[in-house]
Amino acid sequence: MYLEFFKLNEFPFRLTPDSEFLYMSGAHSRAKAYMDYTVWNREGFVVITGEIGSGKTTLIQKLLSELDENVLVAKIFQTQLDEVEFLQSILVEFGLNPFNSKKVELLDMLNTFLVQNFQELKQLLLVVDDAHNLSMKVLEEIRMLSGLETRKEKVLHVILVGQSPLNDLLDSPEMEQLQQRVRLRYHLKPLSEEDTRDYIFHRLRVAGIADPMSLFSPDTMPVIYKYTGGVPRLINTLCDTCLTCAFADNVHSVSLNILNSAIEELQWIPYTKRMSRRKVDISAGGGTEAQGLLRDTTKALANIGNQINRLDSLTPALSSMNTKMASIESLLKRIAQSLEGERHETDSTKRKRIGQDK
Repeated sequence: MYLEFFKLNEFPFRLTPDSEFLYMSGAHSRAKAYMDYTVWNREGFVVITGEIGSGKTTLIQKLLSELDENVLVAKIFQTQLDEVEFLQSILVEFGLNPFNSKKVELLDMLNTFLVQNFQELKQLLLVVDDAHNLSMKVLEEIRMLSGLETRKEKVLHVILVGQSPLNDLLDSPEMEQLQQRVRLRYHLKPLSEEDTRDYIFHRLRVAGIADPMSLFSPDTMPVIYKYTGGVPRLINTLCDTCLTCAFADNVHSVSLNILNSAIEELQWIPYTKRMSRRKVDISAGGGTEAQGLLRDTTKALANIGNQINRLDSLTPALSSMNTKMASIESLLKRIAQSLEGERHETDSTKRKRIGQDK
């Protein structure tokens, strides 16, 4: 829309991950180094975590773009799967047909594939994005797969990438065996204010702008950081909106006024306030899946307790009703007996009258 207007070759702030635009901050460089270490040094297991939009998926794409044909990769990006579906996904990624097979058959198929290719000097890599959505049963399957090894090295190398809840999941007592297999762990933090500026300028240069400061005035950078907190995805959203607003106003650079208009259109509040609200929401009604389940269970038990209390309050009324029903039943019996006696008396009278007539 605004490419020709700003003399850009590409849109610099797309939300879709693109490794060509990856800005290697100190944190991103370290996370990438951990991934490389797992692959090239054949160290079995690494875990990378980070907040939403911190650039984790872009790092994965960068890693995969640098691998050669000697590395066989299974990339799993859909993680809300049970154990069988997860194993099937790995096998499909490795080019096999795992459908209509039972779990035992899937494991045998996968282990055979891994061992055969390892013997052919292939490196085997499992990369799981959004790993925070994995169930404990699936994580246990990953642990078992990562345990496949020779006397000297691992057969399958694993990189788990996910949001912060993945750390909570791995730190739970049930995951102690998996923790012990993890060789490296790193949490990818948001960019600093200086890195935020360099990130914006880097993407503009890649998109074709020789002098990025001619497009974004220096006084916009502290405000951009204030409202994005250094989160790359938020930076992309805000900067793209700024360029759109500037284009709409027929202005060839983003001033502080244009930036404020973009913030107003997005209806954003400063990042620190947004995170404070998020924490309040989590404490009030959010939290982890387990906490949510606990709250739901507690509510259900409370409802059951309320129903029992209501039944208890109805007990005296039910008891009184039972007494009244017993009285009514007794009265009906007496009425029935009285009617039966009258019927017998009538029949006897009729018989006497018939005898007299004769």
